[in-house]
Amino acid sequence: MTLTLVLMRHAKSSWDDPLQSDHARPLNKRGRASAQAMGKWLTQKGYLPNELLSSTSERTRETYTRSGLSAPSTRFEYALYHASADTMLRFLQTATGATVLMLGHNPGIGHFAELMAKQAPDHPRFFDYPTCATTVFSFEADTWGDVHFSRGVVIDFAIPREVLNNQSA
Repeated sequence: MTLTLVLMRHAKSSWDDPLQSDHARPLNKRGRASAQAMGKWLTQKGYLPNELLSSTSERTRETYTRSGLSAPSTRFEYALYHASADTMLRFLQTATGATVLMLGHNPGIGHFAELMAKQAPDHPRFFDYPTCATTVFSFEADTWGDVHFSRGVVIDFAIPREVLNNQSA
């Protein structure tokens, strides 16, 4: 059986209110456009999640909402807020959908992407995992509990700047 993981960092957040907590920061204008573009890109490619695992932060929630994606099963978990790669893997291993979208924060989500890949994509931005960067992995496994580090085949990787440039061209 093939399982698909869509691993997305939240879109660019606003720093307009210096008194606002990190957890409560919403997206800025660029972030809203990026989330929408990446959702459109995922939809056009057919990477449609049937399960969401996400941090509870405002910026991850807004990234998901503005992406236009709609997973029948959604889980917002506080433990995924600035989670380590090990924590992300533990949550992923509890998933039940065939295609899971996981939304999180750097540095954890970028590190998680690196650890999940059998081989990193040949892209200069993969290792710094900018805001709204998205990697799509394929795993040959019966359940998410069978998924471990270094076993994911990267089938796609994109960043908002490139996707937005292609959509406007």
